[in-house]
Order: sequence, then structure tokens, then C-alpha cells
Amino acid sequence: MRYGICALLRHWKLTTRTGGLLPPATPVYSRPGPLQSRSYPAVSAADLQFGQPVHETHPHLLKPGELTPGISALEYAQRRTKLASKLPKNGVAILAASDVKYRSGAVFYDFHQDSDFFYLTGFNEPEAVAVIGPSTANDDHSFQLYVRPKDPKAEQWEGSRSGVQAAVDVFNADESGDIKDIGKQLSRLISDASEVFTDASPARSSASAFSRLFASKTPPDAQGLATLLNRKSVKPLRDILNEIRNIKSDAEIANMRKAGQASGRAFTEAMRQAWTAEKDLTAFLEYKFKRNGCDTSAYVPVVAGGKNASQIHYVRNDDVLIEGDLVLADAGGEYGNYITDITRTWPISGTFTAPQKDLYNAILATQRTCIALCRADASNSLDKIHQIAEASLKDSLSRLGFDMSGNALETLFPHHLGHYIGLDVHDTPGQSRKSPLQVGQCVTVEPGIYVPNTDRWPAAFRGMGIRIEDSVCVQEEHPLVLSTEAVKEVDDIEALRA
Repeated sequence: MRYGICALLRHWKLTTRTGGLLPPATPVYSRPGPLQSRSYPAVSAADLQFGQPVHETHPHLLKPGELTPGISALEYAQRRTKLASKLPKNGVAILAASDVKYRSGAVFYDFHQDSDFFYLTGFNEPEAVAVIGPSTANDDHSFQLYVRPKDPKAEQWEGSRSGVQAAVDVFNADESGDIKDIGKQLSRLISDASEVFTDASPARSSASAFSRLFASKTPPDAQGLATLLNRKSVKPLRDILNEIRNIKSDAEIANMRKAGQASGRAFTEAMRQAWTAEKDLTAFLEYKFKRNGCDTSAYVPVVAGGKNASQIHYVRNDDVLIEGDLVLADAGGEYGNYITDITRTWPISGTFTAPQKDLYNAILATQRTCIALCRADASNSLDKIHQIAEASLKDSLSRLGFDMSGNALETLFPHHLGHYIGLDVHDTPGQSRKSPLQVGQCVTVEPGIYVPNTDRWPAAFRGMGIRIEDSVCVQEEHPLVLSTEAVKEVDDIEALRA
């Protein structure tokens, strides 16, 4: 962190009128030159209020130097430098934060930051725009961050904001300003740019502060912005960011390992107990994710008993669980915005029937084979490993008496073996699964078989749905399974209830 909280303490002033801390009334803040000696009121860093945890206010969540859990301010700066190095001279990248989404009226959903914006800034508030480009002075980068200003009245209702000055002193922007002035500021920045890279547009389903500038001629500051952009070479940012985000740093992998460990333990704890309702098992998993150290759930869990498991994204989770059936649970926790993705299937009674065990072991053997191939020296792509999974499952199912002619495999195994994971459950959208896996990529490996309840299939297996999924990090000579604490061997599962 180039200045951090200490600089913020020097810049902010104590006001006796409100009894709180207010930033100086300057419309645009930029990084200062060398600080001169001057006396200021003594203010504890812990007394400052921000829109997200920082080490000084939440030392139980962040270590010194971390801007978000597990990720340092330096790493965020390095990410921006890497992005800037891939832009042309005088090119700029523009990214918009997510907006608050409302369930109805004034009732809002939990805020979730746009993953690209978060990856480059660490800033976890709505209504913000970041502008990043190559620095003209050196091989570093330029970084402007426009945010909501401090507003005591609004913060009394909505919670603390970090504010404009903190964008410079905590989040290391070179320049910051009020998001309401974004049209005026962007006009200035874009006018000097040779090319503009952005994925924000009116077509985005969630219109951000930046996207709305395209769609409307209001506020007046936005006049002419769309016209100005139309005169520039505007290109998508997605491919560049996918290339950067797809390879995880050691710190990112550590966060995903924490999420996988906490979530895996929750699964194993769940398998120890008897359950009679999907909703109870759902509630237990989500509670245990947090209790074990995750921040929240990574996605809406699938908890599907019996025939419900044949619906890949069954999320009603409102049925009863019946002795003799299997239950499929697809869930995972999130730590520092990084996710894990786990699926386990186990017998509600605690003991597999013979047909359940046979089908389960066939899928487990395929998963073991595929996980072993998630290493860089094997030069396999996700698509290639998927083909290996198809061949393995087809052979195993034939041995169990399935007629695998025609479209049988497509019916029984209708999804891909895996996808990339990271800040998103389906990370780096649009990233090809045809390229050989590289060290630092994180993927899921999730073979599954879903047997329709029709005469085409062996009677003993009809209505079964089984999927086994782990989160895996690719290394040079061997895979790192991030979710290994979730037991999956038949003997281990049955021993939990013995």
C-alpha cells in the first residue's frame, strides 16, 4: 500500500460540529507529493469508518497489508499493472462496479461486486467506476477511482462509505472524485485516449453508473459521452481480463483452499447426521460454511433427494428425504470473494444399497481418473478430459447392464465434466476449454449420471442421480484438490454413521 491508513489520518480532519470525521471539501482528490510536517488532531485508525473491512478496523479479518482477506494492496496494484501492460499506448480500460439490486421496493439483495472490478480494485461498494491505463511516466499504471462521497445522513441508513479520499489513500488510486461527476471526468479521460476497452454498455442486464451514461442524456454531465465514445475505437475488455484472471496467484489459491477446506468439513459433518428434509440439510450446510470460516455461500445450494437429483439445478430444496434414497448436495462456501464448488451424493440411511454402490463407484472411478489428469505436464484440456470421462462412464455403464447405444450417454451425462472457478462459480466466462491446462488454473471435476425412470434403463438404477464434484488447482506434476475434506469413498461415508 503506497500510503494507506496513515496517510488517510493525515488528510482527514476532525469536525467538532458533527463529532465525526469528514474529508476536506475538494471535488477531485489526487495522490499528494511529499508530505510536509504539520500537526493534526490525534485520531485512531480504528475510529475511522469505511464501506468494507480494513486491517485497522477489522484486524480479526485482515492481516497488515491486506486490502481484502488474503489479498494484499500490492497484489491489486500488480494486477492493474499487468492489465495496463496489455493495453496500447494511450489506451484506457473502464470498469463499473455492480449496483445494489432490489427484491422489491426498498428491500435489497446482498451486494455482490462485479468480479472484474473487484479483481482490479479490491473496492467492494456499489456506484463506482475505475479507469486504468499505462502510465506515461514509467512501466507502472494510472488508476482513477470514482466513488460515492462520505455522507453522514445516507450512512446512518445504509452503512459506512469509504469515500473519495479513501479511494486515494487506502485503495491507491492516483485520482478520485464523486461518482456523480463521472460523466465530466470520463469525458476528460476518454478525449485523451487512443482506444477504450470496456464491457460496460446499455446491453448489460444490470445497468451500472457508467452504463447508464450510454442510455440516457441525463445527468447533464453525461451529455456527449456516448458521442465521444462513438468517435473512439471501443473494444471489449473480456478477453484481456480472462487471460489475466484465469491463472491464479498463490494468494488466490490459498483463499480457495480455505473455502474448500471449510466447505468440505461442512459436507462431512452433514453426512454424519440423519436428515428428513431437504431444507434442513440446506440450512445446516450454509450455517456450517460460515461457522467453519467462510464469509457466505458461493451460490444457491442444490439439495436434491431421490428423483429430484435428476434436475441438474434443482434449488427448491423443499421436499422430504426418504430412507432408501440418495441425496445429492451441490454447494460451497466463499472466502474473500473466492469460491469453492463441491458436490457429494450419499445414502439418506447412511448405507448404500448394492445398485447404488455400483453406480456410485463407477462415477467415483471416473472422477479419480480425471482429477489425476489435471496437471500441466499431461497437456490435457478440459474438453479432452471430458472425452476421457465419457469413455470411462460408457464402459462402466455397459458393464452394469446399460444399453449405451444411440444418445444414451448424452441422456445420462448431459453436462460438461468441468469449468473454471475463482471469483465466480463459472469463472472467466467465454474462456476456451480447448486449451491445455496450465499451472495456476482452477477447475471443477464433476462427472454425474442421472437415470430417467423409464423402461429403457435397468430397473435397479432408475430414478438415481449421482454426481461427485471437487474443486481442483492445476499444478505442474500433480493436482491440488481444494475440497479434499469432503469424504467420498463408500467405506468412509458409511463409517460416518456406523
